[in-house]
Amino acid sequence: MPFSIAVQTNDFNVGDEYAQLVENDKDAGAVVFFVGRVREMNQSRLVSGLSLEYYPSMTERVLDQIMDVARQRWDLISVRIVHRVGQLYLSDQIVFVGVTSQHREHAFQAAEFLMDFLKTQAPFWKKEITAHGEMWVEAKESDQQRAIMWE
Repeated sequence: MPFSIAVQTNDFNVGDEYAQLVENDKDAGAVVFFVGRVREMNQSRLVSGLSLEYYPSMTERVLDQIMDVARQRWDLISVRIVHRVGQLYLSDQIVFVGVTSQHREHAFQAAEFLMDFLKTQAPFWKKEITAHGEMWVEAKESDQQRAIMWE
């Protein structure tokens, strides 16, 4: 499983994802992973949940492209991206990005790059559920600025 992507409705187990990421790997000196969760407050709005939608073939193609760019920029041994879709509630896990490399700087930078591009380039449509109804969420300006930083 050196380079893999999963888009799924089911929750994931961080320990299992970590174990798969490093399985049979004797070269990685660095393992970096990030887990994103549904939080209660977003842009001064109380949120009770999220609904995430995607178009499978388009989304998977973009995720592959983002991963390929990371592999070209950094010396990576393995990458695992898991992104959930469907109805999610407070504290539910949304995304897992795991990266291994011989050196920590490559792993840290690649993981950060992958998350920045997932937030701005991956075709997931996010709708927040609030007390005032549901609203589609656009990428924030700060997320766009972070993505520009990598160009």
